[in-house]
Amino acid sequence: MKLGEQLGFSGNKFKYIALGQGVEEQARELLETSGSRGQWVMLQNCHLLPSWLKTLEKILEQMQKPHKDFRLWLTTQPTEKFPLGILQKSLKVVTEPPDGIKLNMKAIFSKLSDEQLDECPHYAFKPLVYVLSYFHAIILDRRKYGKIGWNVSYDFNESDFRVSFRLLGMYLKKAFDNKDEMIPWGSLKYLIGEAMYGGRVTDDNDRRVLVTYLDEYMGDFLFDKNNEFIFAELPDYRYTVPKQINTEVLAANIQELPIINSPEIFGLHPNAEITYYTNAAKAIWTNLLLMQTTVATSFTGVNKEEYVENLAADILSKLPKIYDVLAYRKEAGDVIQPTKVVLFQELERYNKLIERIQETLTNLIRALKGEIGMSSELDDLSSSLFNGFLPDLWRKLAPQTEKKLGSWIQHFLNRNRLYEDWVKKEEPACIWLSGLHIPESYLTALVQASCRTKGWALDKSTLYTAVTKIRNPKEIKKRPEHGCFAYGLSLEGASWDIEKGCLKRQDPKELIFDMPVIQIIPVEANKLKLKDSLRTPVYVTQNRRNAMGDGLVFEADLYTQEHPSHWILQGVALVLNTDA
Repeated sequence: MKLGEQLGFSGNKFKYIALGQGVEEQARELLETSGSRGQWVMLQNCHLLPSWLKTLEKILEQMQKPHKDFRLWLTTQPTEKFPLGILQKSLKVVTEPPDGIKLNMKAIFSKLSDEQLDECPHYAFKPLVYVLSYFHAIILDRRKYGKIGWNVSYDFNESDFRVSFRLLGMYLKKAFDNKDEMIPWGSLKYLIGEAMYGGRVTDDNDRRVLVTYLDEYMGDFLFDKNNEFIFAELPDYRYTVPKQINTEVLAANIQELPIINSPEIFGLHPNAEITYYTNAAKAIWTNLLLMQTTVATSFTGVNKEEYVENLAADILSKLPKIYDVLAYRKEAGDVIQPTKVVLFQELERYNKLIERIQETLTNLIRALKGEIGMSSELDDLSSSLFNGFLPDLWRKLAPQTEKKLGSWIQHFLNRNRLYEDWVKKEEPACIWLSGLHIPESYLTALVQASCRTKGWALDKSTLYTAVTKIRNPKEIKKRPEHGCFAYGLSLEGASWDIEKGCLKRQDPKELIFDMPVIQIIPVEANKLKLKDSLRTPVYVTQNRRNAMGDGLVFEADLYTQEHPSHWILQGVALVLNTDA
């Protein structure tokens, strides 16, 4: 808009509309009239109406001699559905937040003047503006650490900072005018952490991280003259609040900030950097594999078709038999325990997956021999097998996973052994939660069983966990009367001290720690009193929870000798399946 004003395209010469359902015809009319009158048009949020973008492409192609001053501006978030024809004809301008604490803070303070910093006479205003800018930079840059940083990558932006800046000024000016010595920390933290920045946050554990940062950065301790407040202390630099704050001092202070930031200033373990670089390398390698041509050969020099056919035949030979679920139901009788119901549901899903694998691999082998046509689905299946990826045709019927094909097949066969033992013998004394398609359904069944036995209200019951010292699940010979023993969980973001029975810092280069057997116990929620415990989310995979809320199984209780905020900022979580 500033560019438009400078070039004389403002007011009636600049038209804009936000795309969304029901505005297609309005947008079409705006384009036609502006194209003939030489106006500028901005279509905002194109990613919200991807189905109409093909129509937009046709409208632009059909324009006959538009006015020489006509310009079309499109704003969008990254989307694969944007028509290639529009992109090829366009000039692209990409806006991304700067990388690193230093550049993020520089971007914020470059737009603040001394007049704005002097608007509020309260002594705490300027230090809190600096704290707010540091907080803004931290939560933006934490995204680069992937899922250990945030479960969902949020679009925090400058408008969040500006509104929070005004809130600080308003509340502190009111306190100054009323000669109130107490700073309204509760109101400020709630409005900034829950309303402004927190308004974008959809995940409860991400919100917990956000609020923890504010608890660590905002409080009377900022102005304790005997103990200087330090955001983070590294061997070569201390992140503190400057004693004097004006634009000149801030510019000099920010210039001294390190360009490269250690994970420790975010509250993360140094191992988080290994995860960051590992994920980046995996992404590059995956994209390189996807760019291979169809005539590529494997590293052993075997032809692709021959390699895929042999692999398909090998997988088919290992497939288990279909389970006769109907017979098992009849055998169970009229009264079926909740956990038995879960078993039957698991077997039904497993059967569908077996059938899908058998059908698709059989058709693929036939297609490779020329007996049937090679469809696009079979071609994708062939490419996935060749590159070692889990095919999308199977993924749709499989539990959530990040494993590559080889690891996934082994996991698939291990699940079969779990179900076989459960069907032929009895419910396992120690359950492998990682092998269940929907593990939360099994845990719900445990709560239901306890509620029936003890007469509890189902909606007022929950789960409590206790970590044992047992590493080998075969040592567990008998199921507990209520609840279960579970194995196969891995700890990310921290390690576990088996002797002391508490969380401890990770060892260098130890990204995942295999937990001992965990006992899961149903309890009445009002009787659960925990002390020195971290409520730890348990996810299906290391991809944790997505924007749709999928991936969280339950929350475990892990004993800690340190304050829970230490582990919250470290991104501590339990996962049922690693990507290995």
